[in-house]
Amino acid sequence: MESDDQSGPKSEGAAPYADPEPFSISAQGLDLTFYASGKDRLAALLDTIGAARASLKLYFYIFSTDECAKLVRDALADAARRGVEVILIVDDFGSSADRLFFQSLIDAGGRVQRFGARWGARYLIRNHQKLLIVDGEAAIIGGFNIAQAYFDPPEKDGWNDLAVRVEGAAVKHLTDYYAILVRWTDGRKVKVMEARRQMRDWRSGRGSVRWLVGRPGNRLSPWAQCIIGDIKRATKLDMMVAYFSPRWGLIRQIGRVAERGEAKLLLAAKSDNAATVGAARTSYGRMLRSGVEIYEFEPAKLHAKLIVVDDATYIGSANFDMRSLYINLELMLRIEDAALAERMRAFIAGHLPHSTAVTPELYAKRRTPLHRLQWIVSWFLVTVADYSVVRRLNAGL
Repeated sequence: MESDDQSGPKSEGAAPYADPEPFSISAQGLDLTFYASGKDRLAALLDTIGAARASLKLYFYIFSTDECAKLVRDALADAARRGVEVILIVDDFGSSADRLFFQSLIDAGGRVQRFGARWGARYLIRNHQKLLIVDGEAAIIGGFNIAQAYFDPPEKDGWNDLAVRVEGAAVKHLTDYYAILVRWTDGRKVKVMEARRQMRDWRSGRGSVRWLVGRPGNRLSPWAQCIIGDIKRATKLDMMVAYFSPRWGLIRQIGRVAERGEAKLLLAAKSDNAATVGAARTSYGRMLRSGVEIYEFEPAKLHAKLIVVDDATYIGSANFDMRSLYINLELMLRIEDAALAERMRAFIAGHLPHSTAVTPELYAKRRTPLHRLQWIVSWFLVTVADYSVVRRLNAGL
């Protein structure tokens, strides 16, 4: 990525950035607690595992082998030894932890299964979801994986992320969904038609609270269909996402939201994959001309996935890019509640004083011929190739 000294305006006199404290709110029969700090996310995760009485059901795209990952693994093994049913599913592509790493958990009675698309047409599919369900009563979802960087503070180059603990009737729907994941990864051969039928039969909730799954297919997934439909009708949009590279039709729709009312995007200024930053910048010009407010978060690498459209709040594993909208398996929770939407807009707004406001003037300065070429190449790479592959080809982007 280019070295960019042309930073834009930030709020004068803003205090140094610190991750927000946990906060709770009730909405539509759910009790929600949000964790924006890495240390709080890790504490919530370990406390939840430690308090489990009957079952722990987890899926993570990335499960590393560092000290943080060992803490989580050992907590799961302790739970299994005291009689809790522990099932952990990890992505075969994203996770470096192998059977040997998990042996202590397996020996304690826990089950470890792997999601693997294998080579072929399905190889590019990633099960990008992150979730923990405890005792069928509460769940923790969000954008974080099990690796040290997702729990480190900004001064240690940790990811700026967000997790939410969900308690209420909607957890039962998520438990039923997890049972489908278990069947897909227990070693039996799963036929495509059978998998599609299982997903059709799953009751994901309806009305003001819905679990939305992203998946590849001939038709838009429930997640893509719902968020695109909401944006087409919206008069107010606030978005805080790590990776932003949707198709051009959606860029136009976001511009129309700004023309009807207000649209604010909080995107990444820093990433471990700088091509994703360049890819996002290809779309800035069109949106700025429509009145979209664009900010780039400066203190840390942004990894949160939070979208507020009118009175609907989306949180979960999905970015707002081609891969998360159309290819990956993703999990998002949609809650339609005016008070929650207002609270989450305030949460996003709290990050703006620590962000660069991308004005039309700043964008014009940045948009040199060299930068434009880099951004276009970045967009092509992140929308066509897998992020983990792009990360290895990241020189100069």
